[in-house]
Amino acid sequence: MELVLVRHALPVRVDATEHGGPADPGLSDVGWQQAVRILEALALDEVTHLYSSPAARALETAEPLVAKLALPLEVDEGLGEFDREHASYVPVEELRAENDPRWHALVKGELLDSGIDPQAFRAGVVQAIEAIAARHPGGRAVLFTHAGVINAYAGHVAGQARVLWFAPAYASLTRVGASRDGRRGLVSLNETGHVRDLLTR
Repeated sequence: MELVLVRHALPVRVDATEHGGPADPGLSDVGWQQAVRILEALALDEVTHLYSSPAARALETAEPLVAKLALPLEVDEGLGEFDREHASYVPVEELRAENDPRWHALVKGELLDSGIDPQAFRAGVVQAIEAIAARHPGGRAVLFTHAGVINAYAGHVAGQARVLWFAPAYASLTRVGASRDGRRGLVSLNETGHVRDLLTR
């Protein structure tokens, strides 16, 4: 089978929630445009299963494809990001532009101040995605998820020591081939041709 890991599209910025609880932003106007472009990226693919992180930005990114294919969307907690309990969400491009310490932490491969052990996070991600692969030995499953999750699973497949090792773009696609005998291989990494004009440079 093929696993297609889609990073959610660009969400709105949340510097701090009023209630002090976790930030769960939806998509920005540009993010909605990016989400629609995913249809173009998958136009030639036969998609058989759809999964999403429970985060609003992932669920909204999935909406155009769900509407087009009329397939059920299964929410999987294992596809959630390491920052799910944070009270803020700042797009990574803005962190970089502002020379924010959080950007430098990400560059060093740190999971910010999440309090989550990186290897434990990776193990949870791998377990969740492998369970999806086991349920669907044929076909193509599209997983709407997050940069950290994509790093963790793609890095596991590629044998990367660091959990955070590359920067998936918003609405990018990363494909992993999953054989029935347990073999895994990266088919593509960070496909962005469908949204290149909508990404911040």
